[in-house]
Amino acid sequence: MADVERSDWDKLAGTTRASATADIPYNPFLSYDFLSALEQSGSVAAKTGWLPRHLLLKEPDGTLCGAVPAYLKSHSQGEYVFDHGWADAFERAGGEYYPKLQASIPFTPATGPRLLAPADTRRPVVQTALAQGLIALTDRLGISSAHITFIPEGEMPTFEETGFLHRTDQQFHFHNESYASYDDFLATLASRKRKALKRERQQAVENGISIERLTGASITEEHWDAFYAFYIDTGARKWGRPYLNRAFFSLIGQTMADDILLVMAKREGRYIAGAINFIGGDCVFGRHWGCIEDHAFLHFEVCYHQAIDFAIERGLPRVEAGAQGEHKLARGYLPVTTHSAHYIAHPGLKRAVADYLERERREVDQIGAILTEHGPFKKA
Repeated sequence: MADVERSDWDKLAGTTRASATADIPYNPFLSYDFLSALEQSGSVAAKTGWLPRHLLLKEPDGTLCGAVPAYLKSHSQGEYVFDHGWADAFERAGGEYYPKLQASIPFTPATGPRLLAPADTRRPVVQTALAQGLIALTDRLGISSAHITFIPEGEMPTFEETGFLHRTDQQFHFHNESYASYDDFLATLASRKRKALKRERQQAVENGISIERLTGASITEEHWDAFYAFYIDTGARKWGRPYLNRAFFSLIGQTMADDILLVMAKREGRYIAGAINFIGGDCVFGRHWGCIEDHAFLHFEVCYHQAIDFAIERGLPRVEAGAQGEHKLARGYLPVTTHSAHYIAHPGLKRAVADYLERERREVDQIGAILTEHGPFKKA
């Protein structure tokens, strides 16, 4: 990112609040500050298996007119769209799956534009050129594949027309139907579900637990120290090695604190749990959670209910609560289809993956319909 002018990147990505549009709302993960903090901190680097290889499209005079955040990957960790089975099958057949090209936001399963193009009549042409450029780069490097994950559904036709395969998956999002308060939201739920959530929220703050919501200048290094301890604990238990280092959190605290919502739980004078969220133009993005004490329902309160409260207060239409988690359904988060695009260079592997994805898409649709039917809302 140091090779790109901040103003050029943010204007192209719509990642200043002034340059965002109704079609492309402000997305903090695409901002120069977020991507640069990943690199400056060393969380993203060759040694972590994420070698920055951003694709830039320039006019003859050198003006930046298109870009794709991209990385050369030596593994499939931190992507949240799982292709380990593809890698295993290809390598057992004698191929080399790694390295591969990954166009995404590292460690961030949040949908957002990937083909960054001007917000004018040139956009379709530039986006097609960028998709073609990803294929050309993959072929030039002689690598197995290119993967573009968590892309808006509107970008999929460009990828499919260019030769990419379409994959779908599922997340759970809360949709703010212009609620005036959390109680307004509760009123839309079935009686039994409404009572269960009220009881859950009450029990979460028993034992002398209090909840703080912090953003902007109110977030200090003390808060980051506490949160990082939570993050490390959760990462060590779930994955064995956390992706982000301590320096990353200080950097984003310095450059994008107004885009951060830190929800912290305190008991007996010390912080015991916390969750970090990012604030977009139309969404609260829930990201990481951790704790050093276990208390019933505290995870749900800190991660899900507080994010809903904040979205309603700010008038934000949506909360994206990260990858997976059917337990979110009972808390008012409904299934939403996510999209990714995949270019496979080897014809045999491409045929096998295409067949698998066709069946997987049908299954994702069926599961989504079933889960929606079993949501907590009142039946019409």
